Amino acid sequence: MMRNKTKEIQIGNVKIGAANPIAIQSMTNTKTEDAAATVAQIHALEKAGCEIIRCAVPTMEAAEAIKEIKKQIHIPLVADIHFDYRLAIAAVENGVDKIRINPGNVGNNQRIQAVVDCCKSHNVPIRVGVNSGSLEKNLVEKYGGVTAQGLVESALDKAALIESMGYDNLVISIKSSDVMMCIEAHEQIAKETDYPLHVGITESGTVYSGSIKSAVGLGNILYQGIGDTIRVSLTGDPVQEIYAAKMILKTLGLRKGGISVVSCPTCGRTQIDLISLAGQVEEMVKEFDLDIKVAVMGCAVNGPGEAREADIGIAGGIGEGLLIKKGEIVKKIPEAQLLEALRQELINWK
Repeated sequence: MMRNKTKEIQIGNVKIGAANPIAIQSMTNTKTEDAAATVAQIHALEKAGCEIIRCAVPTMEAAEAIKEIKKQIHIPLVADIHFDYRLAIAAVENGVDKIRINPGNVGNNQRIQAVVDCCKSHNVPIRVGVNSGSLEKNLVEKYGGVTAQGLVESALDKAALIESMGYDNLVISIKSSDVMMCIEAHEQIAKETDYPLHVGITESGTVYSGSIKSAVGLGNILYQGIGDTIRVSLTGDPVQEIYAAKMILKTLGLRKGGISVVSCPTCGRTQIDLISLAGQVEEMVKEFDLDIKVAVMGCAVNGPGEAREADIGIAGGIGEGLLIKKGEIVKKIPEAQLLEALRQELINWK
């Protein structure tokens, strides 16, 4: 697919926009003031594949904690700021790599200018964020409710305001929990600006429902070539956001690497505990940095054929299964040994 041409922005050691890969983001849910807990969570996110991390900065203590957090992590850190412009300035001075603000809730233009001047002096990008839940009253009245047009107008107005203050090192995000509104808004704004776009379905829900809503929304947006960074917003462990984001990008062909697992839905012919086995395989393959496909199949009808199309696969029988590698049956293995046999094959994969 052809991606939209956007401006390149440097966030710490990561470049977004232009022809750079779409970066995966998440947000910590620890208290940022607790630097140790926040660092521990960021390390887990780094291991899962997170490339940019955002932290809430609701207090001056949180802003000051950024200095210690930055020393111990390896990916760019974004400060999420609301209401108090002084927190944005403190976060920048303590070494944050980007700030996220909604200029509409940080005060008058004099305060916004102070934030812009600070970011400019430290060459720190600003992400202008607009959410459907905080759309300005005048735009709600103008469009007769919260609409895609209102979100786009709000974001472009805020970007223009910061440009008028002498700064254009910007990223834009427009988010809604309404999937179709989000898609429409991104289709519109992509025609109006060349700033990089951070894409996500906000407040999408639990790991189950949020992953589905995000896959539908982000899938539609990304398939049109729109988007330079993404976050899958889930109510749960943020590490799950990374796995969901990676799967969305891989499914669209926008990211390579990592093992892809395919498994059958099971039916009355299944003679092994395939549901449990497939879950264990999906968890186990996260250990391996291999760009291959693994099949976990339950019976002799489609199993062997599907497994042959994968790089390596398991096709179940009665309390046992076939190990199939590169289209050839390798051996028959008791059910209890299938997972470990597969693990050993992956350890020795060539």
